[in-house]
Amino acid sequence: MRLGRIPWINALPVNAAMDHGVIPSPAIVVSATAAELNDLLAAGELDLSVISAVEYARDAASYHLLPDLAISCDGPVQSVALFSKRPLDELDGATVLRTASSRTSLLLLELLCRHVWQVTPNFATVRAEANDLASLEQLPHDAVLVIGDAALHLRASGIYPVFADLGEAWKTWTGLPFVFAVWAARRDADRSGALAVHADLLASRAWGIAHLDLLAREASTTTGIPEPMCRAYLGDLDYDLSYRHLAGLTEFFGRLAADGLVPDGSLTFLTAA
Repeated sequence: MRLGRIPWINALPVNAAMDHGVIPSPAIVVSATAAELNDLLAAGELDLSVISAVEYARDAASYHLLPDLAISCDGPVQSVALFSKRPLDELDGATVLRTASSRTSLLLLELLCRHVWQVTPNFATVRAEANDLASLEQLPHDAVLVIGDAALHLRASGIYPVFADLGEAWKTWTGLPFVFAVWAARRDADRSGALAVHADLLASRAWGIAHLDLLAREASTTTGIPEPMCRAYLGDLDYDLSYRHLAGLTEFFGRLAADGLVPDGSLTFLTAA
């Protein structure tokens, strides 16, 4: 089985045990950004992968969701944020740069701009990984959407006076958790193989959640982000896909569909039969 993974801190609690060999898995692992994994799974180059939640909504007929597994938050997420040089309600007509790495975050930003902050910025898509931040500062802009480890680096720098956490903004708006990423298998993938990898992922997640202090130390060493920030970040994230998370996911899909941003789609899960 070909398994896609995100090499960011937010996926460590799911990936770490498999990376350390604590949970051995026969899967061939491919590391890439969320947007790249979306395309690889759609092209049939992967059998299952973590993908942007909105990617599932766009082509639900091609995928089965893996039960009980997601990257979500119920309030602040810290690593999906709009960094701005001016108040958010003054961004009408302003230039807002957006990372190309996550389609879910892009559409969440569009919903918040339109319905919460009631502004219509001019969006431009750019690369905004951690090693792109220096060049990013040279581009003319009023605000920038950054996700993942790069957002943690940028927040620690204190460069921008306004910080808007998109997970927190969604919770304030709807009262629900927000699901940023899900794990999905192609419907044409070998079912027994996909089920086996799903079991490995769940076992790996259980080990990771029990070792968050260790993972925070490792993340800090690898990224240079202060260990307390890494630990607080991992503690804020949720890796379940409960009924409450599904309510938030369904609400997000419904609001996107109402704005014509995704087609209507039902949620279907990978099962043994």
